[in-house]
Amino acid sequence: MKEYILLIPIIVSFLITLMVTPSWIRRAHNAGLVGKDMHKFKGNLVAEAGGINVVAGFIIGVLIYIALKTFYFEQSIDVLETFALISVIMMVSFIGLIDDLLGWKIGLGNKVRLGLVLFAAIPLIVINAGSSEVSLPFIGAINMGLLYPLLVIPIAVIGTSTTFNFLAGYNGLEARQGILILGALAFASWFTGSHWLSVILTCMIASLLAFLIFNSYPARVFPGDVLTYSIGALIASIAILGNLEKFALFIFIPNILEVFLKLKGKLKKESFALAQEDGSIKQRYNKIYGLEHLGIYIIGKFKKVYENDVILFVNLIQIIVIILAFIIFKEGIFL
Repeated sequence: MKEYILLIPIIVSFLITLMVTPSWIRRAHNAGLVGKDMHKFKGNLVAEAGGINVVAGFIIGVLIYIALKTFYFEQSIDVLETFALISVIMMVSFIGLIDDLLGWKIGLGNKVRLGLVLFAAIPLIVINAGSSEVSLPFIGAINMGLLYPLLVIPIAVIGTSTTFNFLAGYNGLEARQGILILGALAFASWFTGSHWLSVILTCMIASLLAFLIFNSYPARVFPGDVLTYSIGALIASIAILGNLEKFALFIFIPNILEVFLKLKGKLKKESFALAQEDGSIKQRYNKIYGLEHLGIYIIGKFKKVYENDVILFVNLIQIIVIILAFIIFKEGIFL
């Protein structure tokens, strides 16, 4: 019965995001921190950087979880790792917030962004997070030693943080993708014995669910890089701390495909479609430079395409990948 008290940090994460976001929307409009909704014909102005409220709810929820472990359960196990994880999320969210304030057309330079995110990986590096023993196909288990904290950890944090936002730009897409991926990681963490990671992940999922109330079509607030960087960094951190690297990499396949499609367009092609007066959307380019474009192309063969259609298409791909991941790794090959 004592475990039910762990619902408190999860509920708090949800409520904080739920209560703070409306105020953020008003203040963002007053401050001019707004962006054009690219898939609305009249180009509605929507509050930007709302993901800061998700991060706030998440951080406070996790701190309450640490307090419960310390004072109620009288345990200190995994507290150091939890603080390292929080540090990573706080740093990448700050980097994302700077990007949002500068505007998505300007933002931080690629080299500066990568350098700052590399710095954000340091908390996991200095505690030597995770296990340096990695299982490779056809080779088996190898011990990477210092190469793991010095190479694998920074690459993982940089890779997920800076590419999660490639699959974005549609009302609620980023939050929903985050819920699906983090939900899969929460189940995997629970089944492999890392229950503490499941609680942490559920705090973020709860915050995302609250945010989705305001971010779903038609969105009143956009998440911004402050959220996408944080979700990406959390995916990497959980994969490392829970020794779920292969599982996490597999369920990240849609984003990896998105990266390759964006590279096909030399990183200059956008995910956006062309908004039509009747509320539908059409392809912006003659070729496909993202899973969003693929969704518009396929769905467009049968009917008019609307923004929600594209979101559901991408979510469906993600769900299929997650199901395949659990089937493939069900024999305990989560490591």
